[in-house]
Amino acid sequence: MSELPAPIPEANTHCPYCALQCGTQLRGDAAVGVKVQPRDFPVNLGRLCQKGWTATEVLNTADRLTRPLVRGADGRLQPASWDTALDTVAEGLNRIRTQHGPDAVAVFGGGGLTNEKAYLLGKFARVTLGTSQIDYNGRFCMSSAATAGNAAFGLDRDLPFPVADLRSAQTVLLAGANVAETMPPLMQHLDQSQLIVMDPRRTATAQRAALHLQPAPGTDLALALGLLHIAVVEGLIDQDYVRKRTYGFDSAAQRAMAWWPERVEEITGVAARTQRRAVRMLAESRSAYVLTGRGVEQHSKGTDTVAGFINVALALGLPGRIGSGYGCLTGQGNGQGGREHGQKADQLPGYRSISDPTARAHVARVWGVAPTGLPGPGRSAYELLDVLGREQGPRGLLVFGSNPAVSAPHASHVTERLASLDLLVVADFVPSETARMADVVLPVTQWAEEEGTLTSLEGRVLRRRPLLPPPEVRSDLQVLHDLAVRLGERAGRYPADPREVFEELRAASRGGRADYSGITYERLDAGETLHWPCPDTRAPHPGTPRLFLDRFAHPDGRARFADVDYRGPAEEISPSYPLYATTGRVLAHYQSGAQTRRVAELNEPVPEAFLEVHPDTAARCGLADRSLARVTSARGGMTARVRLDATMRLDTVFVPFHFPDEGRANLFTHPALDPRSGMPEFKVCAVRIAPYQE
Repeated sequence: MSELPAPIPEANTHCPYCALQCGTQLRGDAAVGVKVQPRDFPVNLGRLCQKGWTATEVLNTADRLTRPLVRGADGRLQPASWDTALDTVAEGLNRIRTQHGPDAVAVFGGGGLTNEKAYLLGKFARVTLGTSQIDYNGRFCMSSAATAGNAAFGLDRDLPFPVADLRSAQTVLLAGANVAETMPPLMQHLDQSQLIVMDPRRTATAQRAALHLQPAPGTDLALALGLLHIAVVEGLIDQDYVRKRTYGFDSAAQRAMAWWPERVEEITGVAARTQRRAVRMLAESRSAYVLTGRGVEQHSKGTDTVAGFINVALALGLPGRIGSGYGCLTGQGNGQGGREHGQKADQLPGYRSISDPTARAHVARVWGVAPTGLPGPGRSAYELLDVLGREQGPRGLLVFGSNPAVSAPHASHVTERLASLDLLVVADFVPSETARMADVVLPVTQWAEEEGTLTSLEGRVLRRRPLLPPPEVRSDLQVLHDLAVRLGERAGRYPADPREVFEELRAASRGGRADYSGITYERLDAGETLHWPCPDTRAPHPGTPRLFLDRFAHPDGRARFADVDYRGPAEEISPSYPLYATTGRVLAHYQSGAQTRRVAELNEPVPEAFLEVHPDTAARCGLADRSLARVTSARGGMTARVRLDATMRLDTVFVPFHFPDEGRANLFTHPALDPRSGMPEFKVCAVRIAPYQE
């Protein structure tokens, strides 16, 4: 008898891109190729976007990193053995720490790393390296919303309710969120809702809205104050809710009294009648949500702006009610979990504050070290990048899962700082722009070659499962283990098995805001739906899909209004730089583009940076459709292909940030930081545009 053919391998997992974490099934192997199919998972309901459908293409990209690279005496990166590469890194770290102290080495993580990687990276930085200098690229994504959420509710979870709850919403305000391009499968949950979209551009999402508010970039907080003013003056406040479940309304309302609709119209450009209609739509709906995105968060006043929209939601009685609420639409794949377990400058696992003595004692006990041995809070992401190679800054940097040469603001300055380091080490699976600058490149596994957990934007902990054996590369966990051993740690302190790491993470998070102690791989593999907090209780805890139904997380159980007032952008337009520039994502690409630019189906429609500009503005500046233009700010300039768009504001241009080299939008962006969250001002700066000249 002939043998039956071997079954084709399959794995149920999740898309490697955004925080929606669409359910997928992988099928195939290295010989026949891998195909992806959507699963009937609650957030995507059997659908995927272009990026999800083509995600497996990156597994076989022609320039996949498969061997370590070490920069030689001739200045070129050359293939090396794993022992040579890891020894080079360990020797360099030891030399820098001996000469300059532990804070002379730094770690930069990523919001796409699994929970296990983020956890072990934070432990490695603080225990093995002894450095306070660790942060991650999620600081550039959702830090303002996290800061505002913690202040308002006592806890930060992007969506304190399941995504599926949105299907019953009558009205949804999307403030600075272009969901149709950044999270397309989410749109099916909003199909039955009246959408109010607030965006300086008439995006694909705005085109589907019942009402589009198109403010000048950087004026979102004025608009939020105006919406609260209208709610107060027109008697639309939920007085019973405000009295019983909140604190601080009077101060916030008094502040909003100075922001009558006509004044807001003068600053934002949004008509007073449109403002009134927006508030009435929300207030008169049986089920309403306010959702914020990067558009209102990526500002030097991003925390206050998000707080302004939370004030509106609280005044209308939305948060903590089934069928209504406030939420943040996180961008990166593990943007939620990535900020909970220790790779953020001011945090320890379980969303604990690194400055809290009780938190330090708990985590130190799990790690087997003295609390006094743990460093304190370090610099936020841009502050860290800004001082690299300087006398007071780190001389060595380890980068995991990030591409700051493209993604950081004031990119020319950041690349100068990266180039000034004594040691730059990058762990990645493709030669990103940052990896190409490195002294040592460590090739690591991709999503379909590894297992672990991620936490979606609704706080649900999910299992990543492998389909393929990795090529001759190592997982990030294995890299951290190997480096730790070379730096003198016992092997057992840094397990390379994700299940072992997760068990330690459970213990470290026990009792914290983000308590994972009741979540196990076994429960997840059995199909349980587990949202944190999920403490380890005598009877298995069911998880918490909906937060705040009975009380908020502050000690008194009440939510806090924020007393915030408007201030303009860090940089206003002027005769030299007469236009506002804003940046963002497009449908085909993701983050710095390091993955999506390697997928032909995604890159061919959008192969280069473009400048979206109103035809009249372009004509005044001597630009024609499809011509090349220079976009220049006080910090630098980039080159982009002109796209005329009659729906753009006359005073505003848009450039996507996915492209490298002279197409980097972040060559002109402003590094002004939010004083509370450390968020840079990606979304507005002053520029001029002109025809490109050789």
